[in-house]
Amino acid sequence: MPEDLNVEIAGALTEPRDDHPKPAKRRREVLVEVLEAILLAVVAVATAWSGYQAAKWDGRQAELYGEDAAIRVRADQLLTLGGQQRLLDVTTFNTWIEARSEGRTELAELYEDRFSPEYKVAFDAWLATDPFSDPNAPPGPRFMPEYVNPQIERGKELNAEATRLFDEGTAARGRANEYVRVTVVFATVLFLLALSQRFRSSKVRIGVLVVSGGLMLYGLITILMFPVL
Repeated sequence: MPEDLNVEIAGALTEPRDDHPKPAKRRREVLVEVLEAILLAVVAVATAWSGYQAAKWDGRQAELYGEDAAIRVRADQLLTLGGQQRLLDVTTFNTWIEARSEGRTELAELYEDRFSPEYKVAFDAWLATDPFSDPNAPPGPRFMPEYVNPQIERGKELNAEATRLFDEGTAARGRANEYVRVTVVFATVLFLLALSQRFRSSKVRIGVLVVSGGLMLYGLITILMFPVL
């Protein structure tokens, strides 16, 4: 029995060992390693760029939302002042009607002097329609096309501008999310490349490399289509 064991050991020792892989196999392994290194470098840069853009678009969103809030405050102030001015003009007009109906001409003229410049223009145009004789005349200067309250009009313009900025901020937030999604794709590629290096089989590594390359191309093409800041 010991002699048989010695024969087996001697045979095992004399068998040729393939400690050195064949040149073709070695070249394939080197090629795979080079491709993995290239993909790692490209994806690392693309990941950093995508994350950088996501952060910048987040900042852009915050900037636009801040401008929107400031403009809306100003718009509200103007709309409030414009409403107060319009109310004052209407109240003054009502008291002018009372003074005129009572024949108090001097008091009526005093009230006319209290109209705002814009309301006075509409008031004169309203008087030209002969409102006290023509039942189809507008009920008051405020209903005349000549009446324009600059504060209210400016407030409306600012509200429209604020709405535009808010919409741009929302779009910027969506763009940041898109960059984040691409960053996740690149992170997946990095994970697959790190995982492929754990395998000894070159076929498995090539398969993982192909999948990683496809994901990398998808991510690169996607971010090339995105606007940048």
